[in-house]
Amino acid sequence: MYKCYFCNGELDIKEKVMRKDTCPHCGRDLHCCLQCRFYDPSYHNDCREPQAEMVRDRQKANMCDFFQFSGAESTAKNVEEESREKAKKELDRLFKK
Repeated sequence: MYKCYFCNGELDIKEKVMRKDTCPHCGRDLHCCLQCRFYDPSYHNDCREPQAEMVRDRQKANMCDFFQFSGAESTAKNVEEESREKAKKELDRLFKK
């Protein structure tokens, strides 16, 4: 089952997510960087796809040809939280807190 990055609502997606598709629960854009499997704030341009063009507003629909809907349990939000937790653990270990 797919989930919306913004509201965590369950989505029944059977086809490719198109540019104008929105979440039926919160109305937010589905074809945006934050919903893409390549979105990763730890990479240059916040994207693991090196050929992708720069997108200024990652919460709005865009025309990226590399977009692949993520929507899994491990959403970009979870990846970002995991990165923070990992960094915090490393700092605690470094300073022996």
